[in-house]
Amino acid sequence: MATKSYTDLEQSRKLAEILPLDSADMYYINGDIDKIMLRKWENDMHDEDDIPCWSLAALLKIIPDVVVSTMKENSNKWEIASWNGIDLDQIISIDDFDNPVDACYEMVLKLHELNRL
Repeated sequence: MATKSYTDLEQSRKLAEILPLDSADMYYINGDIDKIMLRKWENDMHDEDDIPCWSLAALLKIIPDVVVSTMKENSNKWEIASWNGIDLDQIISIDDFDNPVDACYEMVLKLHELNRL
């Protein structure tokens, strides 16, 4: 199972299209996957080639409602659910991801698609 602490370059580019950039807590310097800075995104301090990036902690702050993220028993896969705590029919759940960052990334995309962000 691969360890992953933040969104990869492709995920970061996609999230930059749908999330407020100031929700990013990291960035790729000049779009280089080998140069990443752990620092809150500030619009006036970046080159045009810098790409915002989100850590797991930053992604969890973006997802509304109650969030449950668990490693599924007997598989090394992650599952995440977003639920408003009231209506069981409102649970949004996605699963079978290799790490929690990918699970949260997919949840953000799903919630955006459903206009729940």
